[in-house]
Amino acid sequence: MKKLGSVLMKPESFSEIVMGNTALVRAMIESGTKVVTSYPGSPTPEIASAIASISPSDRPFYFEFSTNEKVATEVACGASLNGHLSSVFFKSVGLNVALDSFVQLSLFELIGGMVIIIGDDPGANSSQNEQDNRHIAKMSYTPIFEPATPQEAYEMYKEAALLSTELKFPVIVRMTTHVCHAKEKVKFAGIETRNSDNSPRFDPKNGPYIPITALALKLKKKTLEKLSRLKDYSDSCKFNQLIENNSQKGIITCGLPFESLMDSLSETQEKIDILKIAMPFPLPRKTIVNFLKKHKEVKIIEELDPIIEQEVKAIAFDEELKIRVFGKTCNDDLIGEYTPFRVQEILSRQWPEIFKKPEIEEISFPASARPPQMCPGCGHRSAFHAIKQALSPTAISVADIGCHTLGFLEPYNLGQVLLCMGASSGLASGLSLSNSTRKVVAFIGDSTFYHAGSAGILNSVFNKHNFTLIIMENGTTAMTGHQDHPGVGTNFNGETNKIPITEVLKGYGVPFTEVDTYNQKELKKLVLESYEKSGFKVIIARHPCMLKQVRDQKHAGKYISRQVDIDPQVCGKLHTCLKQFACPTFTVDTKGAVTVNSDLCIGDGSCRQTCSLQAIDVPRKNKE
Repeated sequence: MKKLGSVLMKPESFSEIVMGNTALVRAMIESGTKVVTSYPGSPTPEIASAIASISPSDRPFYFEFSTNEKVATEVACGASLNGHLSSVFFKSVGLNVALDSFVQLSLFELIGGMVIIIGDDPGANSSQNEQDNRHIAKMSYTPIFEPATPQEAYEMYKEAALLSTELKFPVIVRMTTHVCHAKEKVKFAGIETRNSDNSPRFDPKNGPYIPITALALKLKKKTLEKLSRLKDYSDSCKFNQLIENNSQKGIITCGLPFESLMDSLSETQEKIDILKIAMPFPLPRKTIVNFLKKHKEVKIIEELDPIIEQEVKAIAFDEELKIRVFGKTCNDDLIGEYTPFRVQEILSRQWPEIFKKPEIEEISFPASARPPQMCPGCGHRSAFHAIKQALSPTAISVADIGCHTLGFLEPYNLGQVLLCMGASSGLASGLSLSNSTRKVVAFIGDSTFYHAGSAGILNSVFNKHNFTLIIMENGTTAMTGHQDHPGVGTNFNGETNKIPITEVLKGYGVPFTEVDTYNQKELKKLVLESYEKSGFKVIIARHPCMLKQVRDQKHAGKYISRQVDIDPQVCGKLHTCLKQFACPTFTVDTKGAVTVNSDLCIGDGSCRQTCSLQAIDVPRKNKE
């Protein structure tokens, strides 16, 4: 990691193979970005990893993980209002959390400039949906760049920073999962010497910055005037690309689908004209009109929703052009990533005389299912194993976002409904109303507790709702890469005040009990006892994230390799460890005997209490 940091801080121009997320960090440095904020969420966490690789003494900007995306947006906005170029990044659904503040940004004179990096997720690779945030860009009057490659991500961030600084206007760089994680040899420029003046430059005269009724419409008018200038810019944008082959057919595309399109076109001899646009909002209207006028048929290739398609059809109608514009033709076209295979299949439906339908290679044997699962030693597994034994068959269990969401899967089947981060308490409250027969149990992780959980918990206390909340505390933001949260006493930049969940709950006046999740007997007892009490109850089910603990021990040279053993003389082949506890360490041979995968087992021993025959032995040390 330190090597990456030294590469990112090279003063001279150079080329290096990097991820799209890493290329953005170099762009931040070259652009003179002063403040960067975030809340972790895939596909963007590697941006922070690249920042962390730079020594704090060399890092040219301030960075923080804020408590959630809304706060991160507000911190970055405040920095811009103070005259400093800022940036905020988060995943697709993070924009939902930030939205209340985000929609106001375009109304303000952001004198320092502000670039918003959004990691959209076509295909829902790591998200609960695949929402298309280009809709929100239009709604909030925020211009948006859409890179297709790491090189373009780097260049478009720099352009967005220049544009934002010039217009004092927010600008989005919309990354998608494959662009975030793709690797390419990126050509970087050198780092210019810049004025290091950090003096505050906030002046209310640059405003107004209070969008009250008397001023809101004036602010909107000013925003629309800036947007008019951006429409002209979009037409002349250097990232627009026109490929002419003197064809009567044309394709308009944007972002990653352009790369897939070029792969598909390599499979056919007939060449088609292509217009690749850089900004899906505002669209380059004049450029599109000129392209439409030269063709009889135009196909729009874009991932997710038909945003460009609808705009292009409206333009063709307004201009009274005699042209056929084709876009999405079925619901499947609205779903998933546009890989080269997908693009070729779409084009084969549109122009079968040109594009062959891609052949699907038949698999001679079925591949085994590989569902996501919790890591060996995970405290959540131990908790779910105990809690399931305590819950009645009619109980309603409510999930939240985090590693513990995997409790929904077999064999635990806990967490029957999920909305978004921090929603479990509110959902459970509603499910407990007009309900005198079915117990309600909700789950929430410690990181989500700090992110968005407190409001729902306060509401449960305030309105005296009747359910049990189990806080799954593992001491980190585990699912997105072990980032710190306010309960651990450290942040991205070092030590900070520790804000324990127990102290927060005491302040709320919430009764709670605490238990280590490895103590399954006690956890089961606490859940059963909560059934007998009315009102809002909290159980803190705590155990460190074992993946993080093992990694930290290895980095410190303190890890002792261990594994449990199965006594074949005692094992009755009940398979409770496999079918109910479901630790991936255990496997079964053709004779039904349980064995231990030594590459996976960490010897935590949480499995021992699940075996009624006590066939699992005490962990063995130093198995090497």
